Amino acid sequence: MADGIQIRFGIRLRELRTRAKLSQARLGAAAGLARNFVSMIENGQRNVTLDTVEKLAKGLGCRLAMLMPDAEDE
Repeated sequence: MADGIQIRFGIRLRELRTRAKLSQARLGAAAGLARNFVSMIENGQRNVTLDTVEKLAKGLGCRLAMLMPDAEDE
């Protein structure tokens, strides 16, 4: 079972991706990640490394900090 931060990170990623009007496939391509990996992150099924967070931020065109959920979101 995923812990709270994985779920919150996935929710935050999905919010930013949909706000940017990107599909999971387009974000994956921009970040150098597979679409199914993006899906698993959004669903809290994968624990990502800082390298992956950086790739996602670049793919979204945002700062790394924007991907970090607030502790109050738990």
